[in-house]
Amino acid sequence: MRLFRSNDLLGIARETMEFVLEAAEETHPDEYMGFLRAEDARKLGLDRTGQVITDVLVIPGTVSDPTSATVRSDMKPNDMRSVGSVHSHPNGVLRPSDADLDTFGQGEVHIIVGAPYGWGDWKVFDNAGEQTTLEVLDVEVPDDHFFDFTQADIDAELAAEEAEATDDERGGFLSWLR
Repeated sequence: MRLFRSNDLLGIARETMEFVLEAAEETHPDEYMGFLRAEDARKLGLDRTGQVITDVLVIPGTVSDPTSATVRSDMKPNDMRSVGSVHSHPNGVLRPSDADLDTFGQGEVHIIVGAPYGWGDWKVFDNAGEQTTLEVLDVEVPDDHFFDFTQADIDAELAAEEAEATDDERGGFLSWLR
């Protein structure tokens, strides 16, 4: 494991950008809000040093309506992979509002997507609200396994519990010690 990562943000995975556009469209007419997380480019098969946005973290308790999205800051994890934010403007305006600029402090990039949520309906901004660019990269996004076990592990544990239950059914003076 590397202790330090390159801060160069190379782009966003196509699959992740597709997710953002679909999520914004599904929440329409309310705003959509999430935080962007990046992965080391070399872990994604790129022969370059830097980071690629691969995930969108949606915070529980986010409240949104047609004109705003509010995140409970106490629910946002202190995430070393966080590189910025994404939110939608259901009215289709692709520039940050004053309220948006107030939230742009954390992270390098901030994506705004607008109705009708197609490939041309998004722009990227830096912390100061200046428009910048973000390349869409065709990389294989790894499936993150939140749980560190497989179906085979579950089956083995269930089999062990069944065997233990069978042993207990046999009873005997010392069966309760098992």
